[in-house]
Amino acid sequence: MEAIKKKMLMLKLDKENALDQAEQAEADKKAAEDRSKQHEDELLQMQKKLKGTEDELDKYSEALKDAQENYSTE
Repeated sequence: MEAIKKKMLMLKLDKENALDQAEQAEADKKAAEDRSKQHEDELLQMQKKLKGTEDELDKYSEALKDAQENYSTE
């Protein structure tokens, strides 16, 4: 009878440990998802900034081209 009680106690401890590990895994998953979302948001901001910079480069490149054409025709 004592062996059965010990076995049941061990099974209960194993179950509690498994539940703790599952809770920790869920917390780790949530933290990873939060970091992923943050990185996605940062990437979107950087893409918008890159687009603005590319547009600005196009504008100044066109202005330079126009200025060079005007200079060469004078």
